[in-house]
Amino acid sequence: MAPSTPRLVVPIDLKKKPWEQILPLHNRWHPGIPPVAEVKVGEVFRVEMVDWTGGMIKDNDSAIDVKTIDLSSVHYLSGPIRVLDEEGKPAQPGDLLAVEICNLGPLPGDEWGFTASFDRENGGGFLTDHFPCATKAIWYFEGIYAYSPQIPGVRFPGLTHPGIVGTAPSRELLNIWNEREREVEETGLKHLKLCEVLHSRPLANLPSTKGCHLGKIQKGTPEWEKIATEAARTIPGRENGGNCDIKNLSRGSKVYLPVFIEGANVSTGDMHFSQGDGEIAFCGAIEMSGFLELKCEIIKGGMKEYLTPMGPTLLHVNPIFEIGPVEPRFSEWLVFEGISVDESGRQHFLDASVAYKRAVLNAIDYLSKFGYSKEQMYLLLSCCPCEGRISGIVDSPNAVATFAIPTSIFDQDIRPKTKVPVGPRLVRTPDVLKCTYDGNLPITKNPSAMT
Repeated sequence: MAPSTPRLVVPIDLKKKPWEQILPLHNRWHPGIPPVAEVKVGEVFRVEMVDWTGGMIKDNDSAIDVKTIDLSSVHYLSGPIRVLDEEGKPAQPGDLLAVEICNLGPLPGDEWGFTASFDRENGGGFLTDHFPCATKAIWYFEGIYAYSPQIPGVRFPGLTHPGIVGTAPSRELLNIWNEREREVEETGLKHLKLCEVLHSRPLANLPSTKGCHLGKIQKGTPEWEKIATEAARTIPGRENGGNCDIKNLSRGSKVYLPVFIEGANVSTGDMHFSQGDGEIAFCGAIEMSGFLELKCEIIKGGMKEYLTPMGPTLLHVNPIFEIGPVEPRFSEWLVFEGISVDESGRQHFLDASVAYKRAVLNAIDYLSKFGYSKEQMYLLLSCCPCEGRISGIVDSPNAVATFAIPTSIFDQDIRPKTKVPVGPRLVRTPDVLKCTYDGNLPITKNPSAMT
């Protein structure tokens, strides 16, 4: 007998705000956020979700929505979903929850997405000291392919995936998160030398009642007030999985998540049509609304059996990801190298972040020779299926990072030649949608790079 249609456990009405949904969404991690649905192991179920901003970014001809966005309210997640075994008993702390992605895609009738870089003083990004202005590109979907009016001459297949899949933390784990991230935010600028090279701020996003949504818990109640002051933001990935942004986590993939509270309380969101390794522009995937069809399995006692704690407690573990068999097939790549020497020429010791920044800057500057603006290439390399690698991490003093770009996504040959081609065909207009930068922070410039 054929399997039944996946049961819809979290529906989305795109005409409504995230907090107006039949099953209200949440944008924090906390063990006290109640589940909105229950599923049993072996059941294929469907979860729908809004884009990570909850519809704040529009399909229009302006980037002002990116410049002025309120980032206190992201990411909007569907769930939590309580997971039960065959006998109806909930998953227990110490179990491992295997979540299989059976199917996924954009919501019907909403087949578009956006890529953006935030204003330096409202979100920023990996290269915000080079690109301080808010920018935006709109993408439209043709089956598995995406194209953008703002970045002409480019078309590529997307490897669609959820940016966020995670379980709820226990109270003890939540306290660990908040303590260590508060220390970084309060003292990091004094002690972390990398802050002189990477300019994303703040250093950590601490709990805040501003923009907080806790699902079924009504705002303004004593319960809401208590949880909102403790609940962790969804910005970084952590021990529970969360915002890991693994671009290959598509159809057929599995996530093995540690279970910290009864029922696991799994949540998901931040759907991406496509993303490059690193999601360098921060809002750098092709962000969209979408759906997942999932199936869960509970591995009893799996945390102890399969996850090795790397830290002072048994909670300091990380998920395991099993990548599925579906991905675009590219045969030719152009690869850019970066080493751990920053734009001022200063040497850093085996720093992979500095090396990756150099590799990406090298790629952006090179591609701008082919008629594109650097802002166009910043957004493109953030969302197209580029491959980032740490190629060397042992040869002192330089870490080596590489950034590989599939050449077939362009409608022209971008390989080096004896003579750089010129002509009207190579002028790529229009440019990305862009706002002015009105702040006064210094902009990093490479005096030897092309203007």
